[in-house]
Amino acid sequence: MEVEIRTEPGRQEPKVIILAGEESEELRRLADKLSALAVGPVPASRDEEKLLLPQGDFLRFYADGKGVSGQTAEEICAVPLRLYELEERLDATRFVRISNGEIVNLDRVTAVDLSLSGTICMTLDETVKVYVSRRYVKKIKETLNLGRRKRDERG
Repeated sequence: MEVEIRTEPGRQEPKVIILAGEESEELRRLADKLSALAVGPVPASRDEEKLLLPQGDFLRFYADGKGVSGQTAEEICAVPLRLYELEERLDATRFVRISNGEIVNLDRVTAVDLSLSGTICMTLDETVKVYVSRRYVKKIKETLNLGRRKRDERG
């Protein structure tokens, strides 16, 4: 397969065009996977300043009573989207919802504590602690491959 990248100044989101001799199921799956990837920046604001920040800069997004905030390693910014809208736009391979009010960046998880009964404590960038709500524990364990191993899988 031939891959080519071209930059276009001013473009906010990448556009992918697949050129092929004929359409196939493999190409359709590839297109679906590429469509699911969200690599565009996240709109945010700091005081009166409007920003577009890369997704990877964020540790987490959370509902804060006034709306949604996004926390980076340096600051907390207001985000003009609802959590469900963010969830649709964020890269699903990197971001996961851990409660009704919070989404975390899995790339920034530095520790996972399973010792609390029925819940999980995650540490982001070795400083920020967040808790997975009971409703999301099973999903997070599956996402992080933390499920119990079957007897025959143990050495």
